[in-house]
Amino acid sequence: MNISSIAILFGSIITGNILLSYYLGMCSFLSISRELKSAIGLGVAVTFVMAITTPLNWIVYNIILVPLNITYLRFIVFIMVIAGIVQILEMIIERFSQTLYYSLGIFLPLITVNCAILGVNLFMIIRQYSFINSIFYGIGSGIGWLLAITLLAAIKQKISKNILPKGVEGAAISLIISGIMAIAFMGFSGIIPIN
Repeated sequence: MNISSIAILFGSIITGNILLSYYLGMCSFLSISRELKSAIGLGVAVTFVMAITTPLNWIVYNIILVPLNITYLRFIVFIMVIAGIVQILEMIIERFSQTLYYSLGIFLPLITVNCAILGVNLFMIIRQYSFINSIFYGIGSGIGWLLAITLLAAIKQKISKNILPKGVEGAAISLIISGIMAIAFMGFSGIIPIN
C-alpha cells in the first residue's frame, strides 16, 4: 500500500507518535518536562536532529550500505551520523543560547543516544519509505515528540500549585499524564494510517 507523504507526516505526529505509541525517548521526556521552556528547547532540538538525520541516513543506507552489501553496519553508521549532527547542534545552541544550553545540561549531548531518534531512523528502513516519505516521517516524528514533551511540561506546570497525594508526586504523575496522553492520541487510530 502506497501511503502519501502528508498521511505519513500527520500519522507520525498523532497516531504513530514515536513517544506515546512506541515509548521511545522516555528518559529525557520525563527528566526535562519539569519546565516548559526547557521542554520546548529540547523538543525543538530533537525535532531538528530527526528532520536532518532521517533523510541523511536514508541516503547513507540506500546509496552506500545496500550497494556494498554491508547493511549489518546500519546501527553503527546511523549512530555516527546522529552523533555528528548532535555535535553541530550543541555548538550552535552553546553559541547562541547559553541559558538553554545550561538548562538542557547533560540531555543535550545525550540526544545522540536518544532511542527515539535511532528508532525513527530504523523504522524508516523497516517500512521501506522513499526518500521524500523519509523526510516527512522524520519531521513528523520530531514534531510529535515536541508536542508530547510540551504538553507534559504544560500540564505539570499547571498542576504544580496543586497538592498531590504523596504516592503520585514526581515521576508517578508524569507517567500517569503520559498514559492518559497516549490514550488520547491513540483515539485517532484508523483515521491516519502510518504503516
